[in-house]
Amino acid sequence: MPRPLDGDRPTLTAPPLTTDTHMHFFLPGYDGQPGGPPLPEMASIEDYAVVRRRLGIERVIAVQPNAYQADNSCLLHCLRQLGDIARGVAVVTPDTAEDELLSLHDAGVRGARIMNLPGGGIGLDRMREVESLVRPLGWHLIVQFDGRNILDYLPLLRGLQGRFIVDHIGKFLEPVPTDAPSFLELKRLLDSDRCYLKLAGCYETSKAGAPKFDDVGRLATDLIAHAPERMIWGSNWPHIGVSADRYPDDAQLLDVLGDWTGNDPALLHRILVDTPAELYGF
Repeated sequence: MPRPLDGDRPTLTAPPLTTDTHMHFFLPGYDGQPGGPPLPEMASIEDYAVVRRRLGIERVIAVQPNAYQADNSCLLHCLRQLGDIARGVAVVTPDTAEDELLSLHDAGVRGARIMNLPGGGIGLDRMREVESLVRPLGWHLIVQFDGRNILDYLPLLRGLQGRFIVDHIGKFLEPVPTDAPSFLELKRLLDSDRCYLKLAGCYETSKAGAPKFDDVGRLATDLIAHAPERMIWGSNWPHIGVSADRYPDDAQLLDVLGDWTGNDPALLHRILVDTPAELYGF
């Protein structure tokens, strides 16, 4: 089934300079790498331009897909094609050479991806080494793990010296209640001036499902109320690994952000424009 790109516009009118802080490109000619999942259907700059127009997105953060592991060549190509509207999040290993880091930085990369789930390029066990390489460049880390295990990871996360983003609303693979110890610890992390949270991928973990994703939505609403200045939003396009019957409607994914924020214009501007600009140097 071809991936749907267009459709009805969202009810939420995105403010000018809205930033999608999490999406992926897959282009012909770039091979998947050992250790990663299989390459999915291609997802091009032209495809994503349709989604951008539909949602009113003007700026984009392209995140290195797991399928490419630490081969960032496709990401670099896309950043150079997109120019000033784009920044990137790469996979960096402790062995990444300084000249490669500088090339990534010059192309617009401003973050390094840590993925502590199957198929991820670099896990939490090597996170501190990666941070020591990228922090002098002003980059931050984007960290994804099963939020139910956050208590095991707290020493590592609290030991980070620079800014980091907890990915995918904490990625609780089974949504937890808002008084769960793991969720309360996530909120405590957000009390640090170094920790941010990405409102993305709600459909991946929700058991309630579309259109409202109420179980994950409860967590998102609580987190937004707790630390509104530390929230960013991402589409997670092209929604890799989702079956056709569960493929999310991109307009709905923007509209649920409106639900979670009470459609407060100032709060939406903070999440969609101001905080991404601060983190990514727009």
